[in-house]
Amino acid sequence: MAEGVGGVGTQGSVPERHIRFERLRNFRDLGGYPTADGGTVRWQAVYRADTLGKLRGADWSRFLELGIRSVVDLRYPWEVERDGAVPEVERFDYVNLSIEHRPYDQAATDPDIDPWRFLADRAAEVVEDGAGEIRLAIEHIADARGPVVVHCTSGKDRTGLVAAFLLTLLGVDRAQVLDDFALTELASAHLLADWQAAYPDKTMRWPFYGRAPATVMDHVLTDLADRYGSVHGYLADRVGISDATVARLRKRLIVQPKVT
Repeated sequence: MAEGVGGVGTQGSVPERHIRFERLRNFRDLGGYPTADGGTVRWQAVYRADTLGKLRGADWSRFLELGIRSVVDLRYPWEVERDGAVPEVERFDYVNLSIEHRPYDQAATDPDIDPWRFLADRAAEVVEDGAGEIRLAIEHIADARGPVVVHCTSGKDRTGLVAAFLLTLLGVDRAQVLDDFALTELASAHLLADWQAAYPDKTMRWPFYGRAPATVMDHVLTDLADRYGSVHGYLADRVGISDATVARLRKRLIVQPKVT
């Protein structure tokens, strides 16, 4: 799937996946994907994004137009302190759930290692260390009243994991889960430029910064299936997602075709 970057609103009768902002680089709608039971993931209900601390001016007005009620912030508390939470945080049902427990510096990573295996191995740490926070994030989405956005700093790795797990629980097939993850590739150049602007005195050693090819998530999902039997097995047995939570997710986020 290679949908272009658009603006807030709709193109014809179908909402746009990519929402254009001046300062945010990786904000998009998780709706529209077909599910195994014949339904479709509801548009304009769950969004994924890079850090909302960058919202200013026209971007802030555009964000408010989306009617978002809940914010799931997957960053470390020190990232929230450094870069800011969503503006006017008190107006949202906001939770900070740091799913990553072992920080690392992508910019300083050895450029000679296999980049996609490296990123998958870092994700493997997150899915084990952050299982409790992942459960809370998914439960928060299931119980949200109104549209919700999930974000981290770049909206790539941590957000990509939660988005992949959410789509899997909703019955979206693996190929489209991988496609959704890889859409961050459209923002990679912007993410690199933002890093260079933020750290002009540092050198970027790793040529793969900001990248998110489908291969990375394919490694992650394969590793989970090898260890837990399936991704659903991981989510049930390690994360603790209950059947009741899955039922709430599907009731809220899947639109069934009209019977004529």
